[in-house]
Amino acid sequence: MDTLNLKIFSRVARLRSFSAAARELSISQSQASRAVAELEAELGALLLARTTRAVVPTEAGLDYLTRVEAILDQLEDAGHSVRQDELRGTLRVGMPTSAGVREIIARLPRFTDRHPRLHLQIVLDDRRQDLVRDAVDVAIRIGTLPDSNATAPLLTSYSRLVVASPGYLERFGTPETPQDLAAHRIVYGPAAAPDTAWAFSRDGQRETVEVTPVISFSDNEGAVAGAVAGLGITSIGWWTCRREIEQGALVKLLPDWEMASTRVHAYFPLGRATRSAARAFIEFLIEDFSRNQPR
Repeated sequence: MDTLNLKIFSRVARLRSFSAAARELSISQSQASRAVAELEAELGALLLARTTRAVVPTEAGLDYLTRVEAILDQLEDAGHSVRQDELRGTLRVGMPTSAGVREIIARLPRFTDRHPRLHLQIVLDDRRQDLVRDAVDVAIRIGTLPDSNATAPLLTSYSRLVVASPGYLERFGTPETPQDLAAHRIVYGPAAAPDTAWAFSRDGQRETVEVTPVISFSDNEGAVAGAVAGLGITSIGWWTCRREIEQGALVKLLPDWEMASTRVHAYFPLGRATRSAARAFIEFLIEDFSRNQPR
């Protein structure tokens, strides 16, 4: 049985689209359709129900998909072991855009130098990917994890800050205490949006202040840009605003107060074996963060 046909079927079934799978695999749509048709003919079973609007796995197709993906992962790991740990193939890594662009991508040359035959596919998206649907082997997750029982080793952590532009502070004044924030214009991004109250601590003292945004952004880069433009004060991770602080475009507020640090985890798909390439990538990041902290 052609393993390429199995890979094509897996991606079509997960993406529920021949065209999307073809684009991802850099093949033609007709080749993707032909591969699945050959597989169905060989098995004597319908794996995908096709309509003009969607491609949906049949019951037999779903069962076959689960078994096929486990076999494909095992075949790849077996190849790595025979090649004496030389990593090949493709590793898909999902991560938030800001974290990737500002902090993680700069670290990748040290990993790719070690594994020149491994093709990295970096999926940048501030939304949390569906790891199975998007065929993500491992995701970098920032903040609270949705499932505490998942396999999610801690990579590192970084500070969360409250910042504003010099122009905003000149117009509206500088808050001296956490409670002063209630009277200021607040900018929300994903790093701040889950909280209607911001918590601070100092010398064992804890302060919580209710905040309401005047403007919200769907990604953290937008929130930083909004703060730089003088729209208001935002709470953001150090990774996302370090450059602006160093350049003077943003100012750290309430320097005597601390917010809870933000944890960074590696997150693996539930129910699937962790590929050796993914394990090697995460081991590299843990090592690199321990040696080169961005603080």
